[in-house]
Amino acid sequence: MPDSGTTLLWQVIRQDGNGNHYRVGRYATQDEAQKVADSLDSPGPRQLYWVERIGEPAR
Repeated sequence: MPDSGTTLLWQVIRQDGNGNHYRVGRYATQDEAQKVADSLDSPGPRQLYWVERIGEPAR
């Protein structure tokens, strides 16, 4: 768990089958966020996960 002084600049976003977007979490590094996104991506109902830098335009 990050300490209170850590800046969380990366987020994982989930898109469900209806096109709704949800923030899964915020992370300090792109690598950390990508590992979470990769671990959530599994067979089954189609949901998309991706990593965005906070403050950049959404997909």
